[in-house]
Amino acid sequence: MPGGMLVRGDGDDSNLHHNHEAAATSSAGPMIKIDVAYGSAQHKLFVPSHSTVGELKKQIAEETGLEPDKQRVLFRGKEKEDDVHLSSAGMKDKSKILVLENPTGKVKKVEEMANVEEKVEESIARKESKVEEIKETEEMSKAFAAVGRVRKEVDKLSERVAAIEVAVNSGTKIAAEEFDVSAELLMRELLKLDGIEAEGEAKLQRKAEVRRVQGFHETLDKLKTRNSNPFHDSNKAASVTTKWETFDSGMGSSTAPPPQPMSSSTKVTEEWEKFD
Repeated sequence: MPGGMLVRGDGDDSNLHHNHEAAATSSAGPMIKIDVAYGSAQHKLFVPSHSTVGELKKQIAEETGLEPDKQRVLFRGKEKEDDVHLSSAGMKDKSKILVLENPTGKVKKVEEMANVEEKVEESIARKESKVEEIKETEEMSKAFAAVGRVRKEVDKLSERVAAIEVAVNSGTKIAAEEFDVSAELLMRELLKLDGIEAEGEAKLQRKAEVRRVQGFHETLDKLKTRNSNPFHDSNKAASVTTKWETFDSGMGSSTAPPPQPMSSSTKVTEEWEKFD
């Protein structure tokens, strides 16, 4: 060609392609065959001699389906790390290696599953705790309502007891049945309180209401006793005088006058009178 440049003919294209392959082979190193034993299976792999163990694991994964992070590559009884080159590890053409499944991978998987199960259990526990809290709140509300209903009835009975007390204090005779009926009504409310299951504040309110009912019972017992014995209170008992009065001197005397002859028409009285 002009300028003195020499150009090879079409027959030299094959030589050029061969030269490129040689250059590629020299950069990656020669291809070597590695015999891989995994379980009961045997595999033959062709890899560049300059490859690392990590790169070898990728090809093993393609053949066996075992992920690289779950592989243990043993050569001459020793495990090889991922960053070690095959040539540095002493592997050459027709070398035999043993591949085992890494137990750490299994442990990690088990740990992951355990963590998932733990999270699920925690979630279930939180839900159960929330349900229990809602249940306790509902039960407490029911207890408050039940105690409140009893309190209304006891309020009415307290007015009944107060009316009986006023009557007895004024000296009015009350029928015994009135005390029995009032005591029976109070006892019914006491039984209602005993049947209420309560905790916390509701329990305190129930206890206070029980004491209140018991107090009304004690009041009724005392009033019933006074009602059956109106002279039980010495301060209010009727006083009987023995003082005799005379009108002639205007002075009272503790001595009864001497008996006078009475006619059949004379009226007997508790007081004796003398007239001038």
